[in-house]
Amino acid sequence: MISRQEVSLNLLSGYLPEGTYEKVQKYLIRYKVQLTITRKRNSVLGDYRMPDRTQGHRITINGDLNRYAFLLTLLHELAHLEAYVFHGNRISPHGQEWKMTFKKILSGFTDRGYLPDDVEQAIKKYMQDPAARSCVDENLIRVLRKHDPPQHGYCFVEDLEEGACFLAADGRQYKRGKKIRKRFECTDIRSRKKYLFSPVYEVKKI
Repeated sequence: MISRQEVSLNLLSGYLPEGTYEKVQKYLIRYKVQLTITRKRNSVLGDYRMPDRTQGHRITINGDLNRYAFLLTLLHELAHLEAYVFHGNRISPHGQEWKMTFKKILSGFTDRGYLPDDVEQAIKKYMQDPAARSCVDENLIRVLRKHDPPQHGYCFVEDLEEGACFLAADGRQYKRGKKIRKRFECTDIRSRKKYLFSPVYEVKKI
């Protein structure tokens, strides 16, 4: 996949769960959104940029996401767009206005048979208090990952045995240590410095 690719609405259906394309399309057409698919970005799954003097609403989404993660990320960014349209740019990026907007948009995609039951239930639980990023909700991450294509050698930090070594997204090698409260203490093999990792941080086992 090229680094950035503006997507025509006809091609978008291939990234979305069956039955959701028409509902998503209405948002994109209504707000004249420039939607761009990018390669995997470790720091972000998607982002929204408000209009400026030269361009309208812009949304980018990582193209490596499975259909359900792609939909959730796109709806997250559409909630930013609608929150901006109705409340302006003086609100907190993930404050109450955004949360209420996101809940409203999500409710249009649940209980309609678009999603597998496990994803449906995880999203409903997440909707009770949406976080700034869906990728910080551990239960939702675990459920969505079940629908990823098999990736040989990759797993979550919590799936490794204590003392196992792994390669992180930053290219460095670590050794998994004990769990400290909600995170795992891991040691950088080269520098011997210790870092805390989310249990659902994806790594490659060495």
